[in-house]
Amino acid sequence: MYLAASSNCFPELALDAALSKLVDLEYSRVEIPFHESAAVLRPSEIANDPERAIAICRQTHRLTPVAYDVEITAQGDEFYQQFAAICSVAKATKVVTLILRSAQLGTPFNAEVEHLQQLVDIASTDGTVVAIKTEAGRISEDPDTVKVLCDHIKGLGVALDPSYFHYGEQAGRTYEQIIEYTQHVYLRDTNKENLQVRVGQGDIEYGRLVNLLAQNKYNRALSVDMQPIAEVDQMAEMRKMRLLIESLL
Repeated sequence: MYLAASSNCFPELALDAALSKLVDLEYSRVEIPFHESAAVLRPSEIANDPERAIAICRQTHRLTPVAYDVEITAQGDEFYQQFAAICSVAKATKVVTLILRSAQLGTPFNAEVEHLQQLVDIASTDGTVVAIKTEAGRISEDPDTVKVLCDHIKGLGVALDPSYFHYGEQAGRTYEQIIEYTQHVYLRDTNKENLQVRVGQGDIEYGRLVNLLAQNKYNRALSVDMQPIAEVDQMAEMRKMRLLIESLL
């Protein structure tokens, strides 16, 4: 397994400037968001001009893209058309992992199965893998439900965010049952009251997490995904997390 970081750790910066910060922090791999709310690399624009997106994703200051975090707001057929375009960009830039959010709680389970199955089918034609992000308030907040989805949909992976199992109502829940399906892992420090706290002040047991992943032969990214905290030096926090995780690998 290897360390990466999301360019979204510097949300106030343009993509190019965020990538430059990660290089300064001595990260070598990056996760890039494809969000409709972003300034660049919006799924709607990618669908209209995939070659532009490919060019942008190749200009990464020597950082290697390892995953794209995808948030599409379009509905119906347009959603799948945009996703297919993103898959073609991933193939051209040699990125395997595409991270998507699962449906909100209350969505009919069978409808979500059909939706995810269609995404997996589209992704498989370009050699990419769909990984659903574990997240509170969504179908993926329950590890047992996630396991059922992955058991049922061949090729579906998990973007494991351990923070959601240490914070709020889900605090204390085990996620070991979905480690075998894990395709991507998010890192930040968390406690029961706060989704993100300063590195070292939360409840995430990084050594245990790394050992659990290693036992399951996980060989993909550990992606730092930390938002700036008021009056805290984000560069120092990002550097602290890098040194901590590198000491465990």
